[in-house]
Amino acid sequence: MCTKTIQIIQSLLLLFVLGTTTVAQAGGIALGSTRVIYPQGSKQVSLPIINSSATNVFLIQSWVANADGIRSTDFILTPPLFVMQPKKENLLRIMYVGPTLPTDRESVFYLNSKAIPSVDKHKLVSNTLQIATQSVIKLFIRPDNLPSSSIDAPAALRCHAEGSRLTITNSSPYYVSLVELYVGGKKLANTMTPPKGTLTLNAPAGRVTFRAVNDFGATTPKQLCQTN
Repeated sequence: MCTKTIQIIQSLLLLFVLGTTTVAQAGGIALGSTRVIYPQGSKQVSLPIINSSATNVFLIQSWVANADGIRSTDFILTPPLFVMQPKKENLLRIMYVGPTLPTDRESVFYLNSKAIPSVDKHKLVSNTLQIATQSVIKLFIRPDNLPSSSIDAPAALRCHAEGSRLTITNSSPYYVSLVELYVGGKKLANTMTPPKGTLTLNAPAGRVTFRAVNDFGATTPKQLCQTN
């Protein structure tokens, strides 16, 4: 991004914070989904952004990061920066313009959306604190004609325990997000297994149960991870 563009964005942010007339709270902005599935080869996908507040105005800034948290230049988001009025909904359009990705498995990125509340400069006092909230959701680029369905991916997981290490093997072409992951009665942190790959965790011995998150953001019934 060139210096002039950065200066313009910084000016917009400053004008928004100091020039509007509504004192905003930290909440009110919600994304229309907890994850985005982008069919590989599609021109674009859309994500609704909703302001449920009856009075608060927000400046919305969005971008995509890679798995390392680094902002990616492989996506164009339209609009990347806009003002969200109370009780309004807007569509964020996401376009992948990067190099060809693997066609035998999913690729994952992270969509970031920051909501910056407006504030009336005449009501600012020395101890005023305005909080910008940021939402981060997974963005999966999914190739066409994969040999199995995403709904079957959790059942493809296999677990192998050795000492204090648990290895989860995912033979499916999909990322599997695990929640309520219990090993030997101990709950582990939520995690995600890569497609056609393995994930190794520190864990006690014992049976492994989990729930997974499906394409709609809902959790699947609890299931036992089969050993291999």
